[in-house]
Amino acid sequence: MGSFPSRVDVPREVLNIAKKLEDAGYETWCVGGAIRDMLLGTPHNDFDLTTAAPPPEVQKLFKRTVPVGIEHGTVAVLDAHNQPHEVTTFRKDIKTDGRHAVVEFGVSLIDDLARRDFTINAIAYHPLKHEWRDPFEGAADLEKKLIRSVGDPNWRFQEDYLRILRALRFSARFEFRIHPRTLEAATANAQGLGQLSAERVHDEWFKGIQTAVRVSKLLDLWMDVGAARIWLPEIGRDWEKGKKQLDKLPRDPVLITAFLATDPASLLTRLKCSNRDIERGRAIGKWRDRYPDPKSPAVVRHWLSQVGEYVDDVLTLAPDGVAKAVTAIRATNPPLALKDLAVKGDDLIAAGVRPGPDLGEVLQRLLGEVLDDPAKNTKAYLLSRV
Repeated sequence: MGSFPSRVDVPREVLNIAKKLEDAGYETWCVGGAIRDMLLGTPHNDFDLTTAAPPPEVQKLFKRTVPVGIEHGTVAVLDAHNQPHEVTTFRKDIKTDGRHAVVEFGVSLIDDLARRDFTINAIAYHPLKHEWRDPFEGAADLEKKLIRSVGDPNWRFQEDYLRILRALRFSARFEFRIHPRTLEAATANAQGLGQLSAERVHDEWFKGIQTAVRVSKLLDLWMDVGAARIWLPEIGRDWEKGKKQLDKLPRDPVLITAFLATDPASLLTRLKCSNRDIERGRAIGKWRDRYPDPKSPAVVRHWLSQVGEYVDDVLTLAPDGVAKAVTAIRATNPPLALKDLAVKGDDLIAAGVRPGPDLGEVLQRLLGEVLDDPAKNTKAYLLSRV
């Protein structure tokens, strides 16, 4: 185990929790993403603990706890700053259905590490004794830049199909290759992804976009394994031509999904996104190929008025000339919406326009004139037109 540092800088709050558990006679180790990221030299935050203490004991030992996943043995212990730290009892899976696991407690650390998804996530560090446990050679895989399942990859993925998407996310995030047998098993079990809840897939896809070194690499993996066919069917193979632009876009999952999909609203609805995100996607899908002639200020103003609150999203995907023209027009702060008109509905009613549909129609016509020529946005002129 020569590749391990002699000690790790573990936050004081985590050390205090580990010490209290150890003093009560319960073996306790640091595990998970923070250990992996620390060994990789990338920023890390959440130090998770795994312990021999069963959940009721953890709740008894600490005054302030939250049962975040108690059926799986996880209790969050709150420190003095109200920060939660996850403490999970050593466990092994005794039954799984590809979505949920039934676990058994009271096993050893090695049993616990054996049920983890990939070798790079199955490394443990003892925060008090400064010892390491790496039964599946995860440190060697970190050095080889390799994503490899712990044990039989088919079993691993059939226990929880989300692990397939996690493999793709880690591969794109760390620029690691996926071990051939692990990749083969991921592809062979891709059909099982259909059993997952939309919320879990949504989180993986969005997290993947935010953390990938290149989003095009993440999408290639989803395509090759068959995950895109099941969850992202609106993304066709012809996205290749947008590859260069894709990797330059801001890491905004809704924007990127809408850029890639033929029908963004349908894809975002399948992923159970919020109504606001779905509407954003719908607007991007509608306007992304309908840009105004940048040489005509009036045409640009009409376009800005129609696109409304989604202008900045659509501009992110626009040719350079359009963005420059919009910036120049915005600098003059022209009236672009009904609320910017120099007259209100009440003024028109006082001038004799009937309330109801007529009123809306007249306001729209006046806005059209003002978009053609902002100088016409005066009360006197607009009322003279009525």
